[in-house]
Amino acid sequence: MLTLPTIQQLSSLVKKDLYLVTKVSTEDLLRNDPEFKNKIKAQALLYPALQMIDTFLPSHREYGHGPILHREMMLRVASLYVTKDSSLTQALLRNVHMPEESRHLFKFANWSDFLPEKYKKNHVYTEPVLGKWNASYPAFMDSRMFPLLVNDSQLQNLPLTYILSCEHDLLRDDSFIYITQLRNVGVRVIHEHIEEGVHGALSFTMGTLALHLGFKIRDMYIRWLEENLPIN
Repeated sequence: MLTLPTIQQLSSLVKKDLYLVTKVSTEDLLRNDPEFKNKIKAQALLYPALQMIDTFLPSHREYGHGPILHREMMLRVASLYVTKDSSLTQALLRNVHMPEESRHLFKFANWSDFLPEKYKKNHVYTEPVLGKWNASYPAFMDSRMFPLLVNDSQLQNLPLTYILSCEHDLLRDDSFIYITQLRNVGVRVIHEHIEEGVHGALSFTMGTLALHLGFKIRDMYIRWLEENLPIN
């Protein structure tokens, strides 16, 4: 039987030499603090949001109305990271939010180069429209906030990576693009894709929201932790 670590045990990982950190922190730590180079053993990402360059990926089109996470809601939350101007959400919905100087970043989010054929389906790639928005927000071009924008020379220094993605999730394609980028530069990636999964499913383990899906994802994740980051 799988023995589940306590919250205290999981929390203690960040206090030891075995660090488990989120994706946004990992690259920044490795780039700016050499002390962490041999301490960060792994990074784990559960249905992550990794870019905001292109808000019209195939998964955005297929699951824009959920379940759970809706495209408009997700983009509204993302816009609040950079401004209180509600009109930015509308620009994000139309995919016209990027400034002229951002074209060089499109290659990082070009899903036609990175997605497995299974997920391209009949979708046609079109670039986001540049220069239509009257304001520029550098945060959208910052790899510390959106890690899909990191170049290969930095990606190749990343440690063992665990990514869990869900099929019925508008953020699905962020994971698949990132996985391809990581594997292309030799990073070891463990990817678990839940065909019946939805965004936030790990939360469905308590009270009236308890579902088999939530326990399944929890157990898969903790099993990976036990196998790769042994807890003393």
